Amino acid sequence: MELPDIQSQRDQRGIDVDQVGVAGVRYPIHFDDGFTKQSGVATFDVSVTLPADRRGTHMSRMVEVVHEHLQEFDPREMPNVLKLAADRLDVDGVRVGVAIPLAFTVTAPESGRSAWQACDTTIVGQVKAGVTEVSSTVATDVTSLCPCSKAISDYGAHNQRSLVTLTTIGSGDDVYPLTVATAFGLSRSVGSSPVYPVVKRVDERSLTMTAHDHPVFVEDMARDLSHECRSRGVGHMITIRNFESIHSHDAVASVAWSPA
Repeated sequence: MELPDIQSQRDQRGIDVDQVGVAGVRYPIHFDDGFTKQSGVATFDVSVTLPADRRGTHMSRMVEVVHEHLQEFDPREMPNVLKLAADRLDVDGVRVGVAIPLAFTVTAPESGRSAWQACDTTIVGQVKAGVTEVSSTVATDVTSLCPCSKAISDYGAHNQRSLVTLTTIGSGDDVYPLTVATAFGLSRSVGSSPVYPVVKRVDERSLTMTAHDHPVFVEDMARDLSHECRSRGVGHMITIRNFESIHSHDAVASVAWSPA
């Protein structure tokens, strides 16, 4: 029995749908960007731009795209994946988002104890009107110590954990300008001190004094990280959030830049 294809019916309202698709598709993948190779369960969002004359899209095909083309995931191959998805879904505009936690080994400064430090990673690729853009986002924690608190106090200074979120923008022949590992390392370098999963007493002493010797405002961290990205000619968006320890609110700063 031939079943009716309701999604392919013509629509008479004359309204394009900017994005329609599936969200929160959890699927096992192997991530390999030529430097970091890890396996895990990623969360996928896949959507298309729906022309005004089409009533719906075939969402099952979006999951098929994930199964057939994204289980072995390399961010550098995102333009090819977007083209395959556009052909499969018979549309001009496609957006694919891949979110997966990745982890890197970090070594405590004095004890030398190593452990895995995870960071949230999201790769989003989209193609529209033949133009492809890929963004890569890495979010990780650092410690920040307040310069003002240090300057005005007789001793000590308030400090807190800060979330550094770095998004780099790639296009054309360079869709992946910074690896996740590089973005992770740069983000960890802009605080008063990095954070570590395993901290022995000798490490706690060292990290406390390192933070005290390198006080930074949220603005300082945003500017320092932006400067590092600009020196590499990498377009970016940065958000820093201090989970303040003496205020009932958080402090935030953001910077966006694109090469001329």
